[in-house]
Amino acid sequence: MFTSVSHQKAQGAWRARWLPRGAAVLAGLACPLALAAAAAALTTPAAATSSRPAATAAPRCSAADLEVWVAADQGTGAAGTAGYPLEFTNISTHTCTLTGHPGVSAISSSGHQLGSPAVWDNSVAPHAVRLAPTATGYALLLYSNVITENCPPADRVSSLELRVIPPDQSQSIHAFWPFAACTAPGQTKFLSVRVIAPGIGLRGDTG
Repeated sequence: MFTSVSHQKAQGAWRARWLPRGAAVLAGLACPLALAAAAAALTTPAAATSSRPAATAAPRCSAADLEVWVAADQGTGAAGTAGYPLEFTNISTHTCTLTGHPGVSAISSSGHQLGSPAVWDNSVAPHAVRLAPTATGYALLLYSNVITENCPPADRVSSLELRVIPPDQSQSIHAFWPFAACTAPGQTKFLSVRVIAPGIGLRGDTG
C-alpha cells in the first residue's frame, strides 16, 4: 500500500503541532516536583534540630556531695566584722547546683550549738551555682568581733567547728574552725552569711 506525498506531509504537520505541546506539559510537571524537593531539603535540618532532647538539669548538691571548709587565710576585717570565705567543694562524681544561703551554726567540742544560727545576709541576690566534680563555690561568712569581745566572760565560750547545712537540704557537714562564741542573751547573733557564689572565695570577695 502506498502513501501519498500529501498524506506524509499532513502527518509531519500533525507531529509538528503536538510534540512541542507534550514537552511543555512535561516541563510544567517537572517544575513543581523540583520546588517540592528543594523545600523538603530546606526544612529537614530544622525538623532534626527541634527533635533534640533538652539538657538534663543538674540536681541540688546534698551534704554527701560536698566538702566544706573555712579559708581562714583569706579573711578580711573592717569595722568590727571579719569576713571569711566558707568554701563548698563538690567531691562527688556528678554535677550539682547550690542556690541561696547555707545554714551555719557554731558548735562546741561536745557537739552543742553555741549562740544563734548565722543570720542570712540578703545584700546579694541568690542565683544557681553549678558545681562540676572538684569545682568550688563559696559563701561569705561574717563574724562580729564587737559582739564576742563585749560578751560577759561567763558567756564567752570556745567554738570548735561550724555545722553547715547546704541550701534546701536537711543533712549537715562540719567544718573545723575554732573561734570565740557568745551565749549571753541578746548577744548570740555573732555570725551572718551571704548566698553562695561561684568560684573559690579569696580575700576581698564580697559574694
